Parts: sequence; structure tokens; C-alpha cells
Amino acid sequence: MNSLQYQEHILPGVSRTFALTIPQLPPRIQVVVANAYLLCRIADTIEDDVDLSAEQKTHFHQQFIEVVAGKAPAQTFAQNLTPQLSEQTIPAEKDLVSNTALVIEVTHSFNRQQQDILQRCITVMCQGMPQFVRDATMRGLGTIEDLNRYCYYVAGVVGEMLTALFCDYSSKIAHKGETLKWLAISFGQGLQMTNILKDVWDDRKRGVCWLPRDAFSKNGEASFSHSDDITQTLSNQEFADGMRELLAVAHAHLRNALSYTLLIPREEVGIRRFCLRALGMAILTLRNINRNLNFSAKEQVKISRRTVKATVLFTNLFAKCDRTLIRLFDMAAKSVPFNSLPVSWEPETLTQFANCQSSQS
Repeated sequence: MNSLQYQEHILPGVSRTFALTIPQLPPRIQVVVANAYLLCRIADTIEDDVDLSAEQKTHFHQQFIEVVAGKAPAQTFAQNLTPQLSEQTIPAEKDLVSNTALVIEVTHSFNRQQQDILQRCITVMCQGMPQFVRDATMRGLGTIEDLNRYCYYVAGVVGEMLTALFCDYSSKIAHKGETLKWLAISFGQGLQMTNILKDVWDDRKRGVCWLPRDAFSKNGEASFSHSDDITQTLSNQEFADGMRELLAVAHAHLRNALSYTLLIPREEVGIRRFCLRALGMAILTLRNINRNLNFSAKEQVKISRRTVKATVLFTNLFAKCDRTLIRLFDMAAKSVPFNSLPVSWEPETLTQFANCQSSQS
């Protein structure tokens, strides 16, 4: 099995969703985006492993940055890391890590611009994500500003990477690059916040919480003690009120995601479909959460397979029809709370800080 064959083989094992959406992209960038996803998944696997110490994770993340940049051998990295992964790591992820060399072989076949784009994403992710994940507790994050930074490192930077790849692929898209870059960070945060809200109870079973405390009290995070588990401290009404506030923020980000998608030229229907499927499933999930704010398991708010199929159908039919897409989004989002994004949400600040970090690596 050669490197491209391996990439095609392993993708469905680590993400059924991306295995379905990436083929919507133009052939020239399908392979690059698939490879980018696998690189990000390796970084996530390091961070999520329960048996690796913080020091080991730091070591392997830094080594992985060097591997992606072509400064360290991928095979050595894989041989050192794979035996240390926990039994809880799914077999497909272990297989991916053990075959890092094949993934990197594909990475290094891309043009210089594409390689630089992927390297920046992995550097920022590997350096920023641990600042939050390794200190995660049931107390949650302190503020919405903390949530913004967390979402940037795990999702916003991926939006930037995809946008840069789209701009490298198309001069028409590149013409709108600066606006798209700003909206891409918001797009990523909208998707990540949707996952955080949907998965709040599954995360609790793992002993972590990503909800910002200041969204659940008029007195801000100061009203919680140092050890408070915010999912247990709050009354049902207080929890529901905080969830509504976060739904409103996520909704605002997803409206930016729609603006992002509509800026993609109509003739690039594959890129539009790639974006629309993620966007459609996210806003429908927010609608489900809003209808059942005191849900106790993500299965109660997940969209059905029938809804997923309908989303795919509508994105296929109307990907070029801006007015129809706006109407469909408005219909799906009608009952979901909405607030304009606060002044504290400043993607430029996040990007500047990330650029400073990556330049020091």
C-alpha cells in the first residue's frame, strides 16, 4: 500500500464525517485537505492520550512539529510514540500514528505554499491546545474570552488553514482572502461551540468541562468557588439560562459561517458543499439543544440520520443559490437565541498571538 492509498484507507476509520465531506472538494485539494485532517488527528491523539504525562505530550508535540517541517524523521517519531499510547486509544488512531511516515510522505509531496500552510496550523495547534486541555477540570473555563482562545487553538486555526489552502487553489477566492480569513476563525468557533454544548455530559464523564463560568452567573466567574463543578452547582434554570447565552454566541458564529460560504464563488460548488454540510448540521444541532436545554445525554440532541440525509440533499441542490441558502438557514435557526458577537471576540488578537508563538518555534 503506497502513501496515497494508505491516506484514503485510514480516513474513514478516524472520521466518517470528513470521509464523506472531503470528496466534495475539487480534486486538486482533496488530497491536501485529507492530509491536513490526518495531521491534526495525530496532534489530537497525543493530547488526548490518558497514559502520556504532560512532559511526554510536550516532547511528542514538539517532535511532531519538527516531523511535519521535515526536520526530524517520521519513522522514529512513530516508533517512539506508538508503544506508549494507552489501550483506550482507538485502533484506527494507533494505526495512524504508527504510519506517520506514510502521512508525512504525502505532506512533503505538496507545493511549498501548501506545506507552509499545514506546518503553521500544526505548530499553532500543538503549542496552543495544551494550554487549555492539560488544566481542564469540571470547574470549566473562566470566561468567554478563555473559550474564544480555546476554540481558536482547536478549530479556528483549522479554519485559517483551510482558507489559505482555498486561496492557494483559486485566485478568485484569494481576492477575498482577508475577509474569509476573519470569518474562518468564527466558522471554526461556531462548529467547536456546537460540539462543546452537545457533548457537555460526555465530557463530564471524562472529568472535563469547557463551559465558561461567566456565562452562567450575573456575578461572573467570581461567584464560583475554586472547586465548583458548574454542571452540579447550578439550578436547572440557571444552567438553562447559561446555555441560552452560549447558544446565542454560537448562532452568531454560524451566521458568520454562512457569510463565509456565500463569499466562495458559485462555480466552486464543491467547496460550498463542504462548508454547507458542516454548517447545516451544526445549526440543526443548536436547534435541538435549544428545544431541550436540560438534556442529559448527547443522544437526546443529536440530529437524526434522516436529518443528515436531508442536509446533504439540500446542500447538493441549492449550493449555488444564495437566497435559498439564506432562507434555509433562517428557517433552521428561527428558534435559536441570537446575540451579536461581543467586542471581546477579536480574531485579529488571537491570530497575532498565534503568529508570535509559531515564529518562535
